[in-house]
Amino acid sequence: MIGPGSICGLLCALILIPSIAGAALSDEIQVYTMTSMPRANSGLSSTSTPRRRDAGYPIIAARLCRTTACTFTAEFSYGLTKTWEAGLYIPTNRDPSGNVSVAGAKLRLKWLPIRPAADEAGWFAGANGELSRLQQKFSQSREAFELRIMNGYRDEAWLLAVNPVFGWNLSKGYRNSAPDFSLQFKATRKVSETVALGAEYYSSSGQRRTSFPRQSKATRSSPSPILNSRAGA
Repeated sequence: MIGPGSICGLLCALILIPSIAGAALSDEIQVYTMTSMPRANSGLSSTSTPRRRDAGYPIIAARLCRTTACTFTAEFSYGLTKTWEAGLYIPTNRDPSGNVSVAGAKLRLKWLPIRPAADEAGWFAGANGELSRLQQKFSQSREAFELRIMNGYRDEAWLLAVNPVFGWNLSKGYRNSAPDFSLQFKATRKVSETVALGAEYYSSSGQRRTSFPRQSKATRSSPSPILNSRAGA
């Protein structure tokens, strides 16, 4: 079992793992771990993300989505094999006036070849690729691709994960040969059978799918406390 004193050293070690990754979309604020759909099984999940004008989101989206706006994303997933999972994201935007529009669609493919058996401690590693096409009012580059590595460790009490991420714009006029980079961390500790407490941290460099000048680069970081709860074992 990993003690609290080992967390910092473990996360630093995870950063050094060679990786290829993809940049996260603004409507998809999460750290990927070792969860995946069993073979020949399907699932549906959803996330809701409030959006602020000063939170580093695209200026184009900020004009449409003020402090009360949010993005709702439905995700369909299907287990292809024991280690491969396919998915489809449908992000939907709600503006402050209550108008709802579908922003586009994103196809993804997840590969998770290394993970511990159920109820066992161990390391996990994999990759997730995602191809997106969004309306131009939400993204100057309508087509984009991201590829992230999922690295981490899980035991009876702790879940630690890091996602190094690279992303590319694909639309004509916005293509970037050098990918933008972001790094995301997650650490949670189980405090009961159904509740885990922890934090997530997001840091990004570059302005993929923004209307900032291409020569303008910035580094943004934001810690986020989280509480995970689940029913059953």
